[in-house]
Amino acid sequence: MTRFCLMAALLTLAACAAEPGAFSGAESEVRIMTLAPGHFHAGLVHKYDYTQVDAVVHVYAPDGPEVEAHLALVERFNSRVEEPTQWRLEVYRGPDYLERMLQDKPGNVGVVAGNNGRKIDYIQAMVGAGIHVLADKPMIIHPDRFTDLTTVLDEADARGLVVADIMTERHAITSVLQKELSRIPELFGELEPGSPEDPAITKESVHFFYKTVAGAPLVRPPWFFDVTQQGEAIADVSTHLVDLILWQVFPGEGIDYRDEADRVEVLEAEAWNTEFSPEQFERVTGLEEYPDYLRPYLADSILGVAANGAFTFGVRGVHGRVSVRWGYTNPGGGDTHFSRMRGTRADLVVRQDSAQGFRATLYVEPHGDRPEFAETLSAALEGLADYEGLTARPGEYGYEIL
Repeated sequence: MTRFCLMAALLTLAACAAEPGAFSGAESEVRIMTLAPGHFHAGLVHKYDYTQVDAVVHVYAPDGPEVEAHLALVERFNSRVEEPTQWRLEVYRGPDYLERMLQDKPGNVGVVAGNNGRKIDYIQAMVGAGIHVLADKPMIIHPDRFTDLTTVLDEADARGLVVADIMTERHAITSVLQKELSRIPELFGELEPGSPEDPAITKESVHFFYKTVAGAPLVRPPWFFDVTQQGEAIADVSTHLVDLILWQVFPGEGIDYRDEADRVEVLEAEAWNTEFSPEQFERVTGLEEYPDYLRPYLADSILGVAANGAFTFGVRGVHGRVSVRWGYTNPGGGDTHFSRMRGTRADLVVRQDSAQGFRATLYVEPHGDRPEFAETLSAALEGLADYEGLTARPGEYGYEIL
Protein backbone atom coordinates (compact mmCIF):
# COMPACT_ATOMS: atom_id res chain seq x y z
CA MET A 1 0.00 0.00 0.00
CA THR A 2 1.42 3.38 -0.91
CA ARG A 3 1.19 6.48 1.23
CA PHE A 4 -0.96 8.11 -1.45
CA CYS A 5 -3.29 5.12 -1.52
CA LEU A 6 -4.26 5.37 2.13
CA MET A 7 -4.31 9.18 2.03
CA ALA A 8 -6.96 8.95 -0.69
CA ALA A 9 -9.15 6.83 1.56
CA LEU A 10 -8.67 9.19 4.49
CA LEU A 11 -9.42 12.25 2.37
CA THR A 12 -12.63 10.50 1.30
CA LEU A 13 -13.57 10.53 4.96
CA ALA A 14 -12.42 14.13 5.37
CA ALA A 15 -14.65 15.17 2.45
CA CYS A 16 -17.76 13.71 4.09
CA ALA A 17 -19.94 16.56 5.32
CA ALA A 18 -23.47 15.21 5.16
CA GLU A 19 -24.29 15.63 8.86
CA PRO A 20 -23.15 17.78 11.80
CA GLY A 21 -19.76 16.76 13.14
CA ALA A 22 -18.52 15.35 9.84
CA PHE A 23 -14.88 15.72 8.84
CA SER A 24 -13.31 18.97 7.66
CA GLY A 25 -9.69 17.79 7.18
CA ALA A 26 -8.47 19.35 10.42
CA GLU A 27 -5.38 18.10 12.25
CA SER A 28 -5.89 14.86 14.25
CA GLU A 29 -9.56 14.84 13.29
CA VAL A 30 -9.62 11.18 12.25
CA ARG A 31 -9.50 8.99 15.36
CA ILE A 32 -8.97 5.33 14.52
CA MET A 33 -10.40 2.32 16.30
CA THR A 34 -9.01 -1.01 15.04
CA LEU A 35 -11.27 -4.01 15.53
CA ALA A 36 -9.96 -7.60 15.74
CA PRO A 37 -6.92 -7.10 13.46
CA GLY A 38 -6.25 -10.52 11.93
CA HIS A 39 -4.71 -9.45 8.63
CA PHE A 40 -1.53 -7.42 8.12
CA HIS A 41 -3.46 -4.84 6.08
CA ALA A 42 -4.75 -3.49 9.42
CA GLY A 43 -1.16 -2.75 10.33
CA LEU A 44 -0.30 -1.24 6.94
CA VAL A 45 -2.82 1.51 7.67
CA HIS A 46 -0.15 2.78 10.07
CA LYS A 47 2.83 2.55 7.73
CA TYR A 48 3.06 6.36 7.74
CA ASP A 49 1.86 9.24 9.91
CA TYR A 50 -0.86 11.56 8.63
CA THR A 51 -1.61 15.08 9.81
CA GLN A 52 -5.35 14.46 9.79
CA VAL A 53 -5.07 11.26 11.86
CA ASP A 54 -4.67 11.29 15.63
CA ALA A 55 -1.56 9.42 16.81
CA VAL A 56 -3.55 7.59 19.50
CA VAL A 57 -5.15 4.44 18.10
CA HIS A 58 -7.55 2.28 20.11
CA VAL A 59 -7.36 -1.45 19.42
CA TYR A 60 -10.13 -3.84 20.48
CA ALA A 61 -9.48 -7.53 19.97
CA PRO A 62 -9.64 -10.98 21.50
CA ASP A 63 -6.41 -11.93 23.23
CA GLY A 64 -4.07 -14.10 21.18
CA PRO A 65 -1.38 -14.18 18.49
CA GLU A 66 -3.31 -12.10 15.93
CA VAL A 67 -3.47 -8.93 18.01
CA GLU A 68 0.12 -9.46 19.12
CA ALA A 69 1.24 -9.70 15.48
CA HIS A 70 -0.62 -6.47 14.74
CA LEU A 71 1.06 -4.64 17.62
CA ALA A 72 4.47 -5.94 16.55
CA LEU A 73 3.99 -4.68 12.98
CA VAL A 74 3.01 -1.19 14.13
CA GLU A 75 5.98 -1.17 16.49
CA ARG A 76 8.30 -1.95 13.56
CA PHE A 77 6.96 1.15 11.82
CA ASN A 78 7.50 3.20 15.01
CA SER A 79 11.07 1.98 15.51
CA ARG A 80 12.46 1.98 11.97
CA VAL A 81 15.41 4.23 11.21
CA GLU A 82 13.92 6.07 8.22
CA GLU A 83 10.62 7.94 8.69
CA PRO A 84 9.67 6.36 12.02
CA THR A 85 6.00 6.74 12.89
CA GLN A 86 4.61 8.00 16.21
CA TRP A 87 1.57 5.78 16.80
CA ARG A 88 0.46 5.23 20.40
CA LEU A 89 -1.73 2.16 20.77
CA GLU A 90 -4.24 1.72 23.55
CA VAL A 91 -5.31 -1.93 23.56
CA TYR A 92 -8.33 -3.70 25.01
CA ARG A 93 -8.17 -7.50 24.97
CA GLY A 94 -11.22 -9.59 25.72
CA PRO A 95 -13.98 -11.74 24.24
CA ASP A 96 -16.41 -8.79 24.37
CA TYR A 97 -14.12 -6.64 22.18
CA LEU A 98 -16.91 -5.54 19.80
CA GLU A 99 -19.36 -4.62 22.54
CA ARG A 100 -16.62 -2.80 24.44
CA MET A 101 -15.61 -0.76 21.39
CA LEU A 102 -19.20 0.29 20.76
CA GLN A 103 -19.59 1.17 24.44
CA ASP A 104 -16.37 3.19 24.70
CA LYS A 105 -16.46 4.65 21.18
CA PRO A 106 -13.20 6.61 21.58
CA GLY A 107 -12.85 7.20 17.83
CA ASN A 108 -14.86 7.99 14.72
CA VAL A 109 -13.31 5.62 12.15
CA GLY A 110 -13.25 1.84 12.49
CA VAL A 111 -10.57 -0.19 10.70
CA VAL A 112 -11.55 -3.78 9.90
CA ALA A 113 -9.06 -6.24 8.38
CA GLY A 114 -9.25 -9.79 9.59
CA ASN A 115 -11.59 -12.78 9.52
CA ASN A 116 -13.74 -12.20 6.43
CA GLY A 117 -16.57 -14.41 7.65
CA ARG A 118 -17.32 -11.90 10.44
CA LYS A 119 -16.52 -8.68 8.59
CA ILE A 120 -20.02 -7.73 7.46
CA ASP A 121 -21.30 -8.12 11.03
CA TYR A 122 -18.60 -5.71 12.23
CA ILE A 123 -19.46 -3.23 9.48
CA GLN A 124 -23.16 -3.37 10.35
CA ALA A 125 -22.41 -2.76 14.02
CA MET A 126 -20.13 0.20 13.30
CA VAL A 127 -22.50 1.91 10.88
CA GLY A 128 -25.34 1.34 13.34
CA ALA A 129 -23.26 3.17 15.95
CA GLY A 130 -22.51 6.11 13.61
CA ILE A 131 -18.90 5.10 12.89
CA HIS A 132 -17.14 5.48 9.54
CA VAL A 133 -15.50 2.28 8.28
CA LEU A 134 -12.24 1.52 6.46
CA ALA A 135 -12.57 -2.18 5.60
CA ASP A 136 -10.18 -4.52 3.86
CA LYS A 137 -11.61 -6.54 0.99
CA PRO A 138 -13.70 -8.63 0.73
CA MET A 139 -16.57 -7.24 2.79
CA ILE A 140 -18.61 -10.41 2.26
CA ILE A 141 -17.67 -13.95 1.18
CA HIS A 142 -21.10 -15.65 1.11
CA PRO A 143 -23.78 -14.84 -1.51
CA ASP A 144 -26.54 -14.84 1.11
CA ARG A 145 -24.92 -11.78 2.77
CA PHE A 146 -25.11 -9.61 -0.37
CA THR A 147 -28.39 -8.02 0.73
CA ASP A 148 -26.82 -7.24 4.10
CA LEU A 149 -24.01 -5.41 2.32
CA THR A 150 -26.27 -3.34 0.07
CA THR A 151 -28.50 -2.50 3.05
CA VAL A 152 -25.65 -1.29 5.25
CA LEU A 153 -24.18 0.78 2.40
CA ASP A 154 -27.57 2.44 1.89
CA GLU A 155 -27.77 3.09 5.63
CA ALA A 156 -24.29 4.62 5.63
CA ASP A 157 -25.22 6.93 2.75
CA ALA A 158 -28.38 8.02 4.53
CA ARG A 159 -26.43 8.82 7.70
CA GLY A 160 -23.54 10.60 5.95
CA LEU A 161 -21.07 7.85 6.82
CA VAL A 162 -18.32 6.46 4.62
CA VAL A 163 -17.72 2.73 4.19
CA ALA A 164 -14.51 2.57 2.13
CA ASP A 165 -12.01 -0.02 0.93
CA ILE A 166 -8.58 0.57 2.48
CA MET A 167 -6.65 -1.09 -0.37
CA THR A 168 -7.66 1.18 -3.21
CA GLU A 169 -5.64 -0.04 -6.19
CA ARG A 170 -7.04 2.81 -8.27
CA HIS A 171 -4.19 4.97 -6.95
CA ALA A 172 -1.33 2.78 -8.19
CA ILE A 173 0.43 5.03 -10.70
CA THR A 174 0.69 2.30 -13.35
CA SER A 175 -3.09 1.79 -13.19
CA VAL A 176 -3.67 5.56 -13.30
CA LEU A 177 -1.47 6.04 -16.39
CA GLN A 178 -2.88 2.95 -18.11
CA LYS A 179 -6.32 4.55 -17.77
CA GLU A 180 -5.17 8.02 -18.83
CA LEU A 181 -3.31 6.82 -21.95
CA SER A 182 -6.29 4.71 -23.03
CA ARG A 183 -8.27 7.98 -23.37
CA ILE A 184 -5.91 9.35 -26.08
CA PRO A 185 -7.21 8.18 -29.51
CA GLU A 186 -4.06 9.17 -31.44
CA LEU A 187 -2.03 6.83 -29.25
CA PHE A 188 -4.33 4.03 -28.16
CA GLY A 189 -7.11 4.21 -30.71
CA GLU A 190 -10.33 2.75 -29.32
CA LEU A 191 -10.73 -0.09 -26.87
CA GLU A 192 -11.29 -3.38 -28.63
CA PRO A 193 -14.58 -4.93 -27.46
CA GLY A 194 -12.81 -8.26 -27.39
CA SER A 195 -14.42 -11.67 -27.05
CA PRO A 196 -14.64 -14.36 -24.37
CA GLU A 197 -11.62 -16.03 -25.98
CA ASP A 198 -9.61 -12.81 -26.40
CA PRO A 199 -10.90 -10.19 -23.90
CA ALA A 200 -10.48 -6.45 -24.31
CA ILE A 201 -8.86 -6.13 -20.91
CA THR A 202 -7.09 -8.73 -18.79
CA LYS A 203 -5.83 -8.54 -15.24
CA GLU A 204 -3.87 -11.30 -13.56
CA SER A 205 -2.58 -11.24 -9.98
CA VAL A 206 -0.24 -13.77 -8.38
CA HIS A 207 0.18 -13.80 -4.59
CA PHE A 208 2.17 -15.90 -2.17
CA PHE A 209 1.32 -17.25 1.27
CA TYR A 210 4.86 -17.01 2.60
CA LYS A 211 6.50 -13.63 2.12
CA THR A 212 8.17 -10.76 3.96
CA VAL A 213 6.22 -7.70 5.13
CA ALA A 214 7.98 -4.66 6.66
CA GLY A 215 11.22 -6.61 6.89
CA ALA A 216 9.90 -9.68 8.73
CA PRO A 217 8.39 -13.02 7.58
CA LEU A 218 4.59 -12.80 7.51
CA VAL A 219 2.79 -15.18 9.89
CA ARG A 220 -0.74 -15.92 8.72
CA PRO A 221 -3.55 -17.09 11.02
CA PRO A 222 -4.76 -20.66 10.29
CA TRP A 223 -8.26 -19.49 9.38
CA PHE A 224 -6.69 -17.84 6.33
CA PHE A 225 -6.70 -21.34 4.78
CA ASP A 226 -10.42 -21.97 5.46
CA VAL A 227 -12.77 -20.77 2.72
CA THR A 228 -15.66 -20.44 5.20
CA GLN A 229 -13.65 -17.78 7.07
CA GLN A 230 -11.31 -16.30 4.44
CA GLY A 231 -13.35 -16.88 1.28
CA GLU A 232 -12.10 -18.03 -2.10
CA ALA A 233 -9.89 -16.04 -4.47
CA ILE A 234 -12.78 -14.93 -6.68
CA ALA A 235 -14.41 -13.21 -3.69
CA ASP A 236 -11.16 -11.70 -2.43
CA VAL A 237 -8.42 -10.25 -4.67
CA SER A 238 -10.75 -10.25 -7.69
CA THR A 239 -12.66 -7.43 -6.00
CA HIS A 240 -9.90 -5.01 -6.96
CA LEU A 241 -9.26 -6.41 -10.41
CA VAL A 242 -12.90 -6.12 -11.47
CA ASP A 243 -13.09 -2.63 -9.96
CA LEU A 244 -10.02 -1.55 -11.91
CA ILE A 245 -11.50 -2.85 -15.16
CA LEU A 246 -14.79 -0.99 -14.72
CA TRP A 247 -12.97 2.18 -13.56
CA GLN A 248 -10.59 2.16 -16.53
CA VAL A 249 -13.07 1.17 -19.23
CA PHE A 250 -16.03 3.27 -18.02
CA PRO A 251 -14.38 6.23 -16.24
CA GLY A 252 -16.74 8.43 -14.28
CA GLU A 253 -19.68 6.15 -15.01
CA GLY A 254 -21.60 3.97 -12.60
CA ILE A 255 -22.41 0.36 -13.39
CA ASP A 256 -25.82 -0.45 -11.93
CA TYR A 257 -26.16 -4.24 -11.88
CA ARG A 258 -29.95 -3.84 -11.44
CA ASP A 259 -30.25 -2.09 -14.82
CA GLU A 260 -30.64 -4.42 -17.80
CA ALA A 261 -28.31 -2.19 -19.85
CA ASP A 262 -25.57 -2.68 -17.23
CA ARG A 263 -26.17 -6.37 -16.65
CA VAL A 264 -22.89 -8.13 -15.92
CA GLU A 265 -22.66 -11.59 -17.47
CA VAL A 266 -20.19 -14.11 -16.07
CA LEU A 267 -19.37 -16.20 -19.14
CA GLU A 268 -17.03 -18.79 -17.65
CA ALA A 269 -15.26 -19.41 -14.36
CA GLU A 270 -12.89 -21.88 -12.78
CA ALA A 271 -11.31 -22.48 -9.39
CA TRP A 272 -8.51 -24.73 -8.21
CA ASN A 273 -6.45 -25.51 -5.12
CA THR A 274 -2.99 -24.66 -3.88
CA GLU A 275 -1.59 -27.65 -2.01
CA PHE A 276 0.35 -27.40 1.26
CA SER A 277 2.54 -29.91 3.02
CA PRO A 278 2.55 -29.95 6.85
CA GLU A 279 6.02 -28.38 6.79
CA GLN A 280 4.86 -25.51 4.57
CA PHE A 281 1.78 -24.94 6.72
CA GLU A 282 3.94 -24.75 9.84
CA ARG A 283 6.31 -22.28 8.22
CA VAL A 284 3.45 -19.95 7.26
CA THR A 285 1.36 -20.23 10.46
CA GLY A 286 3.80 -21.39 13.13
CA LEU A 287 1.46 -24.31 13.96
CA GLU A 288 2.69 -27.89 14.04
CA GLU A 289 -0.78 -29.36 13.46
CA TYR A 290 -3.80 -28.48 11.35
CA PRO A 291 -6.82 -27.11 13.27
CA ASP A 292 -9.87 -29.34 13.23
CA TYR A 293 -11.78 -26.99 10.92
CA LEU A 294 -9.20 -27.64 8.18
CA ARG A 295 -9.60 -31.44 8.33
CA PRO A 296 -12.24 -31.49 5.53
CA TYR A 297 -9.63 -30.04 3.14
CA LEU A 298 -6.97 -32.72 3.83
CA ALA A 299 -5.97 -35.56 1.51
CA ASP A 300 -3.65 -37.69 3.60
CA SER A 301 -1.46 -34.92 5.07
CA ILE A 302 -1.73 -32.49 2.15
CA LEU A 303 -3.93 -29.42 2.65
CA GLY A 304 -5.91 -28.19 -0.36
CA VAL A 305 -6.66 -24.47 -0.22
CA ALA A 306 -9.28 -23.13 -2.68
CA ALA A 307 -7.17 -20.04 -3.26
CA ASN A 308 -7.16 -19.77 -7.06
CA GLY A 309 -9.82 -18.56 -9.44
CA ALA A 310 -10.37 -17.01 -12.87
CA PHE A 311 -13.40 -15.82 -14.78
CA THR A 312 -14.45 -14.01 -17.94
CA PHE A 313 -17.29 -11.52 -17.92
CA GLY A 314 -19.04 -9.06 -20.20
CA VAL A 315 -20.68 -5.69 -19.56
CA ARG A 316 -21.92 -3.16 -22.14
CA GLY A 317 -20.40 -5.27 -24.91
CA VAL A 318 -16.87 -5.23 -23.44
CA HIS A 319 -15.22 -8.47 -22.34
CA GLY A 320 -12.80 -8.73 -19.43
CA ARG A 321 -10.89 -11.54 -17.77
CA VAL A 322 -9.66 -11.73 -14.20
CA SER A 323 -7.28 -14.32 -12.78
CA VAL A 324 -5.98 -14.71 -9.23
CA ARG A 325 -3.42 -17.34 -8.25
CA TRP A 326 -1.77 -18.12 -4.93
CA GLY A 327 1.51 -19.99 -4.57
CA TYR A 328 3.45 -21.05 -1.51
CA THR A 329 6.36 -18.64 -1.97
CA ASN A 330 8.26 -16.75 -4.66
CA PRO A 331 12.00 -17.26 -4.11
CA GLY A 332 12.82 -14.51 -6.59
CA GLY A 333 10.61 -11.75 -5.22
CA GLY A 334 7.10 -10.81 -4.11
CA ASP A 335 3.60 -10.72 -5.59
CA THR A 336 3.21 -10.11 -9.32
CA HIS A 337 0.66 -8.35 -11.50
CA PHE A 338 -0.18 -8.37 -15.22
CA SER A 339 -2.70 -6.21 -17.05
CA ARG A 340 -3.38 -5.66 -20.75
CA MET A 341 -5.76 -3.16 -22.36
CA ARG A 342 -6.16 -3.83 -26.08
CA GLY A 343 -6.59 -0.80 -28.30
CA THR A 344 -7.00 -0.52 -32.07
CA ARG A 345 -3.62 1.34 -32.35
CA ALA A 346 -1.65 0.07 -29.36
CA ASP A 347 -1.85 -2.07 -26.23
CA LEU A 348 -1.20 -0.78 -22.71
CA VAL A 349 0.44 -3.47 -20.61
CA VAL A 350 1.50 -3.56 -16.96
CA ARG A 351 4.11 -6.16 -16.08
CA GLN A 352 5.55 -6.95 -12.66
CA ASP A 353 7.86 -9.94 -12.80
CA SER A 354 11.55 -10.79 -12.46
CA ALA A 355 12.40 -8.82 -15.64
CA GLN A 356 10.97 -5.71 -13.94
CA GLY A 357 12.56 -6.48 -10.58
CA PHE A 358 9.02 -7.21 -9.33
CA ARG A 359 8.17 -3.53 -9.67
CA ALA A 360 4.97 -2.74 -11.58
CA THR A 361 5.98 -1.24 -14.96
CA LEU A 362 3.78 0.17 -17.72
CA TYR A 363 4.54 -0.49 -21.39
CA VAL A 364 2.96 0.97 -24.54
CA GLU A 365 3.08 -1.56 -27.37
CA PRO A 366 2.16 -0.17 -30.83
CA HIS A 367 0.48 -2.28 -33.47
CA GLY A 368 2.34 -2.78 -36.75
CA ASP A 369 4.93 -0.47 -38.26
CA ARG A 370 4.30 3.05 -36.93
CA PRO A 371 7.43 5.17 -37.54
CA GLU A 372 5.73 8.22 -36.03
CA PHE A 373 4.78 6.39 -32.84
CA ALA A 374 7.65 7.68 -30.67
CA GLU A 375 6.59 11.27 -31.35
CA THR A 376 2.95 10.44 -30.75
CA LEU A 377 3.80 8.85 -27.42
CA SER A 378 6.03 11.76 -26.39
CA ALA A 379 3.25 14.23 -27.15
CA ALA A 380 0.76 12.12 -25.22
CA LEU A 381 2.98 12.06 -22.13
CA GLU A 382 3.60 15.80 -22.32
CA GLY A 383 -0.15 16.30 -22.52
CA LEU A 384 -0.71 14.63 -19.15
CA ALA A 385 -0.23 17.87 -17.25
CA ASP A 386 -1.06 16.34 -13.85
CA TYR A 387 1.87 13.92 -14.08
CA GLU A 388 5.23 15.65 -14.49
CA GLY A 389 8.46 13.98 -15.54
CA LEU A 390 7.06 11.18 -17.68
CA THR A 391 9.32 9.82 -20.40
CA ALA A 392 9.48 6.66 -22.50
CA ARG A 393 12.27 4.44 -23.74
CA PRO A 394 12.11 1.66 -26.34
CA GLY A 395 12.75 -1.87 -25.17
CA GLU A 396 11.71 -5.48 -25.43
CA TYR A 397 8.04 -4.65 -24.89
CA GLY A 398 7.44 -1.61 -27.06
CA TYR A 399 8.03 1.51 -24.94
CA GLU A 400 8.57 1.51 -21.19
CA ILE A 401 7.06 4.46 -19.33
CA LEU A 402 9.47 6.01 -16.84
